Amino acid sequence: MTTISLTETEASTSELNGGDRLLDRAVTSSEDAVRVQVQSKAGPVAFACGRDETLLLAGLRQNLTLPYECASGTCGSCRARLDSGEVANCWPDAPGHAKIKPAKGDILMCQTRPLGDCSLRVPASVVEGFPRHECPTHHNGRIERLDRLTSDVLHFDVVLAEPMVFDAGQFVLLRVPGLDGMRAYSMVNYERRTRRLSLVVKRKPGGGFGDWLFERAVAADTIDVFGPLGRATFHPDEGHDLLMVAGGSGIAGMMSILERATNEGHFDVHEGHVFFGVRTIDDCFYLEKFSRYVDRARGKLEVTIALSDAPPQGAAEAAHPGIRFATGMVHDVCGRTMDGRFTDRMMSYLAGPPPMVDGALRTLIGSGKVTPDRIRYDKFG
Repeated sequence: MTTISLTETEASTSELNGGDRLLDRAVTSSEDAVRVQVQSKAGPVAFACGRDETLLLAGLRQNLTLPYECASGTCGSCRARLDSGEVANCWPDAPGHAKIKPAKGDILMCQTRPLGDCSLRVPASVVEGFPRHECPTHHNGRIERLDRLTSDVLHFDVVLAEPMVFDAGQFVLLRVPGLDGMRAYSMVNYERRTRRLSLVVKRKPGGGFGDWLFERAVAADTIDVFGPLGRATFHPDEGHDLLMVAGGSGIAGMMSILERATNEGHFDVHEGHVFFGVRTIDDCFYLEKFSRYVDRARGKLEVTIALSDAPPQGAAEAAHPGIRFATGMVHDVCGRTMDGRFTDRMMSYLAGPPPMVDGALRTLIGSGKVTPDRIRYDKFG
């Protein structure tokens, strides 16, 4: 068994770089594919994988429940052990590699491409079929809209060549020509079957995709899309009250949940509580959307903006009387506000920077006595 960095061999580099632009292309003929054998807790399964796609995406698009969280190299959840065969490591510096043991043959399936037939061991139960979610697949998309929401937050729309079916709270992977790797972004909008995905990105120092969007992207630019992905989803038929805690651009998936819950009358009979953390009021966005959701919920939805670095400003409070403003870290504000109000009828959703998610987990499980089965989140960091 051999793992090769893409920079280690000219022959492999030539072959794989030629396929970089086609990373999300499904295998179209047996000549493109190699055989991947997987041994898991549920027994053996096998799937075909193109030499120009990663093991994880190939397995997911063939309806196999391979383990993952971010699917983009940061969390380490898609680890597997290579038993035989030769593979290429697409991103040797991926943060997720710190959570595996490469010397023992461990790989990240989301960052590994096969160079021939191979076999893996996966420490999970891999079966066929996603119980509540659509099977993800590859889509061709184009940028249609770019709106600056704050100095470092951008809302953009991607229009797909073919419709996608997704659940509120899910995300997609995006890739543009000339940038290595894929980025995960949750949908802001919700429509069960749609060609339009609304997304939001917060620019970070050195972030290649964010820099491209803010500086070079224009309407009609093409983009590769893979999805839908993610299990932190909302389903009205489960009959839960909702608690949502988000920081920064992590609010995206919560907006999708609010859109579905509002349009389908969920707040006619259930309560909702949203806590959105930003640094200052100048960093806040979607206030108009929040106000509309609160008005339509007729008293059943509370939205609180938590400002970590500055007190609320009267102008914002006056312009949005249905929204509450507080000072402090969002998980602390949530803990104070919800003290004595956590119930077993509630499903909690978390999204944002890892320290924020960790703080929210401590608040919910520690102070709120919320059981882990009542908390849903996907690891993006």
